[in-house]
Amino acid sequence: MLQLYFYPMACSLASRIALMEAGIEPRYHLVNIWNKTIPVDDRDFRAVSPKGAVPVLVLENGERLTENAAVLQYIADIKPDLGLAPPPGDPDRYRLQEWLSFVGTEIHKAFLFPTFWYKDDAAKASARERIGNNVSVAAEHLEGRQYLVGERFTVADAYFGWALLLLGRGGVDVAQWPSLVAYLERFQARPQVKAAIGIEMQLRKTAAV
Repeated sequence: MLQLYFYPMACSLASRIALMEAGIEPRYHLVNIWNKTIPVDDRDFRAVSPKGAVPVLVLENGERLTENAAVLQYIADIKPDLGLAPPPGDPDRYRLQEWLSFVGTEIHKAFLFPTFWYKDDAAKASARERIGNNVSVAAEHLEGRQYLVGERFTVADAYFGWALLLLGRGGVDVAQWPSLVAYLERFQARPQVKAAIGIEMQLRKTAAV
């Protein structure tokens, strides 16, 4: 059985969405990312992953996989017939990697991470100054498109959709990009996305993390 270490509404939500879209039911482990513990038994999360960050996907052979781009592609490749990632050799496979990298570096780590984690106001202001251009790239790409890659939902959408959900909390109003408003509505209307968000929002209210 696969195992996913996660924190409610953190970037690991993208992995939960991908797992649910793929019809895979792993064992979930809640992590407190602030003090790096696993609340159920107060273990040190760094013993699971020295990086101290979610997601961590424990494979059936016991190996551990980290980093959103790698975890999401692995999940997609378990059920290749579902099209959550283009197959190896398909030119769109590289587009998927392109968007996973863009979301990870230019939106997640460049904006969301400093906005929510850094205490330094100058660092937060710098991140906010850059984010408009980065989000505009995705907004322009999505004009006339349903999803980021090809004609169907992929794990890149799971990651980007999560990022859009958090932009508002970081002080960026998605309403200024109509294509993103429509995209986010489509994203949240997917039954498995809606269910995954509902689970994690409830956990956020009830879990002491």
